[in-house]
Amino acid sequence: MGSKGEMLMAAAVCIFALISQSEGIIGGREAVAHSRPYMASIQLFNGEQRTHECGGFLVGEQWVMTAVHCFPHGTDNRKVVLGLHSLTEAEDTQQVFDILELHKNPNYRAENFDNDIALIKLDRVVVNSSAVQVVKFLRSGGTNPTTDEQVDTAGWGASDNLGSRPDKLKELTVEVVNPMLCRRGDHFGTRYTSNMICAHHVYDKPGSRLKKKEDTCDGDSGGPLLYNGVVVGIVSNGGIKCGQLRKPGIYTIVSHYTEWLDGIMGPQPTAPPQ
Repeated sequence: MGSKGEMLMAAAVCIFALISQSEGIIGGREAVAHSRPYMASIQLFNGEQRTHECGGFLVGEQWVMTAVHCFPHGTDNRKVVLGLHSLTEAEDTQQVFDILELHKNPNYRAENFDNDIALIKLDRVVVNSSAVQVVKFLRSGGTNPTTDEQVDTAGWGASDNLGSRPDKLKELTVEVVNPMLCRRGDHFGTRYTSNMICAHHVYDKPGSRLKKKEDTCDGDSGGPLLYNGVVVGIVSNGGIKCGQLRKPGIYTIVSHYTEWLDGIMGPQPTAPPQ
């Protein structure tokens, strides 16, 4: 009995670690193929086998933005894939890149995912196409979305807490949650900082008093949060279990890191006023 109990405990710890590594989309819908040509899939390559691990988005001709926590053990055997819609189907739009450089924000805090922003330099310049294009991101001085405003995100993350993964890119519209609520002890408490936006979509379940939630989940980490077509956030980390009403998705506010970003890749085109 003791041995069996220890095995069950070890399994539970393993599941906890896997789920807490990154954020997937619960709810949402399949995106129109290549309608988000900035989306990147960070994949682990093992021979002919490729496994999607995190998202990212193209912000320069040789630069992809993502989350620090997507690389807990470095970049070994990881590549960046652009121009894809399906994770399994052959698509002639895909471009695969080695990671030349990984820049993690030096102020990242693993205990609460503060400053969860990273830059990847690709091994070569991308070939622009209808399926591969740069997206603009909000810079310092720009206006971030406020409580109840709609923002959208996309990814290939899990669609439930059992780890079911979609093959095609999914997208989702969510609403920004009041930061005062996210700072409450029954939400994130002191884990939530001024560098974060929290957001989800809550609605009434038909024929029930229960509410349902659409949100990001395991595998979407590193992907973009967009406001009027401009990236304002990076999918970071919410609750251990996806879809909890008191654990909205957490997103790193990109405009807080303009100086750090410019210092690495140089100034990028300014996003239009919000």
